[in-house]
Amino acid sequence: MIRKVALSLAMLMLFAPAASADRSTKALAIPTSDANIKWGNCPPFFPTGCQIGVLNGDPKQPNSDLFFKMPKGAVLPYHSHTSAERMVLVSGELKITYDGQDEVTLKPGMYAYGPPGLAHKGQCVDTGEPCILFIAFEGPVDATEKH
Repeated sequence: MIRKVALSLAMLMLFAPAASADRSTKALAIPTSDANIKWGNCPPFFPTGCQIGVLNGDPKQPNSDLFFKMPKGAVLPYHSHTSAERMVLVSGELKITYDGQDEVTLKPGMYAYGPPGLAHKGQCVDTGEPCILFIAFEGPVDATEKH
């Protein structure tokens, strides 16, 4: 069964204070440890402990930036997004496999691009630290579970 989970309205409301309109008109430099990042839960089919922190923009609208955090050892289920994703791994080590492509292992500082609609899965390798991925979404943020 395919289940589409657009980030819930409640979760988006949680992010609203972190994504104020005037923040996007200013230059930003935000470390993952910034106490002002409002971390919220991922869609329910994602692993326990997964969190999303909005850095800039409104996830319900095109062009938002966020940190995606998963605990070490967590498995990212098979899913897709309607938007393209532009990503840079900030910490941890993340194995990711896109449909029809070989598995790649992202290490801190590595860039990855995920085309819209291309299903993928992953795992945060247990290196002793969580995986934190910076993601810039071109369209509204969503995730569709695939089976």
